[in-house]
Amino acid sequence: MQSAVLALAMCFSPSTPARATSFPLPLISCRLRSPNFPHFPHIVPFRSFPSSIAVSCSGFSSRLQKFTRTAASLPESAGETEESADFVNNLRLGSMFGVWYLLNIYYNIFNKQVLKAFPFPTTVTAFQFACGTVIVSLMWALNFHPRPNVNRSQFAAILPLAVAHTMGNILTNVSLGKVAVSFTHTIKAMEPFFTVLLSAFFLAERPTFWVVLSLVPVVGGVALASFTEASFNWIGFSSAMASNLTNQSRNIFSKKLMVHKEALDNINLFSVITIISFILLVPSALLLEGTKFSPSYLQLAANQGLNVSELCIRLLLSGICFHSYQQVSYSILQEISPVTHAVGNSLKRVVVIVSSVIFFQTAVSHLNALGTGIALMGVFLYSRAKRMNSKLKTL
Repeated sequence: MQSAVLALAMCFSPSTPARATSFPLPLISCRLRSPNFPHFPHIVPFRSFPSSIAVSCSGFSSRLQKFTRTAASLPESAGETEESADFVNNLRLGSMFGVWYLLNIYYNIFNKQVLKAFPFPTTVTAFQFACGTVIVSLMWALNFHPRPNVNRSQFAAILPLAVAHTMGNILTNVSLGKVAVSFTHTIKAMEPFFTVLLSAFFLAERPTFWVVLSLVPVVGGVALASFTEASFNWIGFSSAMASNLTNQSRNIFSKKLMVHKEALDNINLFSVITIISFILLVPSALLLEGTKFSPSYLQLAANQGLNVSELCIRLLLSGICFHSYQQVSYSILQEISPVTHAVGNSLKRVVVIVSSVIFFQTAVSHLNALGTGIALMGVFLYSRAKRMNSKLKTL
């Protein structure tokens, strides 16, 4: 083996053949290179077997190892970059969901406290839309989001959405002022039922068997929770049901609007709806409830023991949380599918119910808790059925 290596080295050497006296091995004859044989000037001329072979082999070995490491590291680096990007994106989405839930919890707490001390739901809703209008104006003025150019056809399509959005929020506040927060959100778990009903009526969408089957625990759970609710009130119950109808009507109109090529993105659509709702609601609040933020009325309320400064602070916080949680919700909807968003909304309702029960120390019977749990499980099954249906359509 050593003889063969020596012969190969002597053939590649650009100098004269190595002297035999340098090697303790037997002499091996080597023919001169052919004129057609390629020349390798980069190979170090051999002067002695141990040093020349060691230098050549060590240099080749180091280059081979460097090339191997580089080739092996390239796909791993690309894969690690992709995994890192996915991790960052999932972390950002998870943070957005957390902010969405947290703002919703604080909104329901502040809103309930305001409505207990200041039982004027239309005025409260108008103030909350006023806070949203200010936030939207700042967002556009500071170029946090591009300002839309709404034409007449878009405005005509958005107006029904704004009317339904306004009515839905007024009715929700009416319900929150009359019954417990947990009970209002249990009733609002009936939203999938109205979604299926209105989609079949206006959009001619025929629900699948699994979607219809998932509505059974929703309806049954809400019925059981209503029969066993300690704070049951017909006005609170009816207004929460009506808010389901108006909110899902808004979603149906929104689907029709999104068909147009000139449709706005979700954030701008919600922003325009907020401004229109504020304009529509101010005269309605004055007509239905009068001027409740006049100095004379607030002074009268203060004389009766109302902490006006505390009321104004909580009302402002509820307005900020009201717009912010919906803004975050629309931002999330731009990055995930509607079905995934519906699953997140179902989980949000569970979080709000549990947090409100703990904060307000609401008395909940075993049957009431069972009915709420069955209704929420039905909402989750409905989301799963919709996801399965969407996957089948893509096949």
